[in-house]
Order: sequence, then structure tokens, then C-alpha cells
Amino acid sequence: QVLMVESGGGSVQAGGSLRLSCTYSGYISRPVYMGWFRQAPGKEREGVAAIYTSSGSTFYTGSVKGRFTISQDNAENTLYLQMNSLKPEDSAMYYCAAVRNYVPPSRVLDKSYYNYWGQGTQVTVSS
Repeated sequence: QVLMVESGGGSVQAGGSLRLSCTYSGYISRPVYMGWFRQAPGKEREGVAAIYTSSGSTFYTGSVKGRFTISQDNAENTLYLQMNSLKPEDSAMYYCAAVRNYVPPSRVLDKSYYNYWGQGTQVTVSS
């Protein structure tokens, strides 16, 4: 059974930093892509960052480029999201996700391709 568990969320002031972690288990083979998604109240879930696990290539949505960094520790089966210079609009529930099949690079932040999800961790940024 695949299990993904996020941690590291919390409340910070604008300009602050948080590091989210996602530990995963139960995979027979490593997922092809792993990503971070977020969903604010009343909004659709959106892709924030993704990583191609074999090469480490990373992908970001425009609003977080230069502020967020996705990384992985394959030995520890852990995915990270370092979030710096946080803004109130970054407030949301953050989810890690994984997919075992090929995804076109142009679609790696499309939630419909991902079939394994964690339960989420809340990030709240106050102004």
C-alpha cells in the first residue's frame, strides 16, 4: 500500500520560510515524477513544483520560481519543498503527489496525471 505523509506546514509571517517534507513508502519502484500541489479555499488544486526523480530535473509554476525549491532524498524516500519569501497568497493546503507513468514535460504540474496523494499540510502566511 502506497503511503505519503506530509509535514512541516505552519503559520508564518510574510517574508518567512518553511520547509515541507513528504515521506513515502509502499512503492515497488520509484515514481517517475513527484510534485507539490496546493489548494486554497474556493480554488482549484494547482501544481506548484515537480521533480523528475531519475534525473532531478525540476519544474515550477511561475508564481513560485526563485522562491521555492523542490528536492528529493532518494535514500530516505523523502520529497522536500523549501519555501522562502512567503507571501499571503501562498496560503493553502499543500499536498505531495506521485505518478509512476510517463508524463509529458509540459504537463508535469497537471494534477490529473498524479495518482498517489498525501493528506496535506496547511501553510498560512500572514501579512
